[in-house]
Amino acid sequence: MISPLSNVHPDAKIGKNVTIDAFTTIEADVVIGDDSWIGPNVTIFNGARIGKNCKIFPGAVISAIPQDLKYQGEHTTLEIGDNCTIREMVTLNQGTSALGKLQLATIVC
Repeated sequence: MISPLSNVHPDAKIGKNVTIDAFTTIEADVVIGDDSWIGPNVTIFNGARIGKNCKIFPGAVISAIPQDLKYQGEHTTLEIGDNCTIREMVTLNQGTSALGKLQLATIVC
């Protein structure tokens, strides 16, 4: 169920049986796996790849641009595996380019 008080871009790929609570924002280039729960006040930016059966608690910021000074605006992602729990107020940023190759930020639970 997607709350009518959330803002989900129509191009985001939302799996089956996903709950998205109120006041959550999900941008276009996002993939969320089946049976996941996205709590209220979560922000999920472009480049997020979230696995199946994940729980993201209120206030989390997912896939924001990196704070690394080497980041030059290149397309990178943040990949969260299956069965992960991301607790309240956590910020997880995308990867950056380092040593001439793309570095992905990957969370495996």
